[in-house]
Amino acid sequence: MLPGHCKDVSLRDVDHKLTPELIKEGMSGRKVYTRTDYMVLRREEEYAVVAVHKKSGKELFLPIEAIDIISLPENTVFVRDLSIDVINPSALLRLSKRYPEKTVVVEGMFNHLNFVHKLEGLPLRVIDDVPPSPSKLSVLVEMALASGFLDMPIIPEVVNLDIISYLPQVRTEGVMFPCRVSGIKTEMPIYFLDDAPKLEHEVTLIGCHLSKRIFESIYKKEPAFINICPLDHVPDGDVPTIVKCCKIKNGFREEGNTRCVPWGATVPEVVEAIKSLYPSAQ
Repeated sequence: MLPGHCKDVSLRDVDHKLTPELIKEGMSGRKVYTRTDYMVLRREEEYAVVAVHKKSGKELFLPIEAIDIISLPENTVFVRDLSIDVINPSALLRLSKRYPEKTVVVEGMFNHLNFVHKLEGLPLRVIDDVPPSPSKLSVLVEMALASGFLDMPIIPEVVNLDIISYLPQVRTEGVMFPCRVSGIKTEMPIYFLDDAPKLEHEVTLIGCHLSKRIFESIYKKEPAFINICPLDHVPDGDVPTIVKCCKIKNGFREEGNTRCVPWGATVPEVVEAIKSLYPSAQ
């Protein structure tokens, strides 16, 4: 459970013990602001959370008709962290993972208050090549989750395809990579396809199918080839996945439960791709 907005949550200091009986007694006959759907009750260092049911009406303050107790002090923790955006579902989900089986009341950015209670996360697999590290796509996903444009509790699982780990498979004198940006260094002769260099050794190309086509166009022969295309390394299964693909110019492409964004993807493109993976969660 996660309130739609921190505006729906109010804080009330009480002087009675936070037991179910006394909570209900203390709320009896009170009115609350029309926007209030949840209330955090505080007694010294103890907290409880309740859902508020109000009588219908157009007044700014409405009588409380009933309450549901969401959590009591023994299973409620309070966290003050001014770096947390308290209306960002993914940020709150990550926070709640630090306190299993607890309701977490959090005071975050701008001293706003919210809570998270038994929130189920949505898995997102992120597959990308490294180095450079961290991978660009994993950073873009984190930026997308922090943007405020994804109103879903997403937990990314980053799968790095380490280009260096493929070197033991090379059986030629030299090795070629698509571009220098990776910063890769090896003991064997190394070439970069974007330089279109003169080859003084037989090489194995570690790259994607597009780089293989470029190699064949330049050198008029087929190279020894190790495929590191993220799309070709998506495991079978139904986990929503996002990858980069150099064949895409802009936007994103659907491949079953996988979304492919451009190699030079932007945060808005990543946001839209992720949204399309979870249509029922919006």
